[in-house]
Amino acid sequence: MAAPAFVELLNTQIGNEFAAHQQYVSCAVYFDQLTMPRTAQLFFDQALEERQHAMMMVRYLLDSDAPVRIPAVAAPVNEFPDVVAPVALALEQEKRVTEQIGALIGVARRENDFASDQFMQWFIKEQIEEVSKMSDLLTIVKRSTHDLETIEDYVLREVTTEAADPTAPPVAGA
Repeated sequence: MAAPAFVELLNTQIGNEFAAHQQYVSCAVYFDQLTMPRTAQLFFDQALEERQHAMMMVRYLLDSDAPVRIPAVAAPVNEFPDVVAPVALALEQEKRVTEQIGALIGVARRENDFASDQFMQWFIKEQIEEVSKMSDLLTIVKRSTHDLETIEDYVLREVTTEAADPTAPPVAGA
């Protein structure tokens, strides 16, 4: 069974992942309204990934016979002053999630909860990829603030859909 301190923090993280999902949907809608379909799709895809992360955590708790608590989430930011703001927000969010994942690993290690530590390792790899993706996108968006076609071309050319990762934890409900 997972350590109680880890279970408590992972339940909190489930809420963080669902909040990230909502924020990415909001970003996607913003870009869709600007008729930037490729960038909108990138954010819709990111939203689905965040939901899957939450459901991976749910599955882990269920499989560990630990209590699952789905917390409420705050409303996402829905208005942005320009195309830079949602991407900057996304990068900030990914950096924050990276810190949260690190805290979860720290608790698992302090509690000698080796199974939970191992479970979280996949999320570290994922966060490195997510921070890099949003950091690169932010650089392009800042450079091309008034050239939306350049942003769309970058997303089309450089941001590819990830193949299914066979090392990913199982998703509850999938």
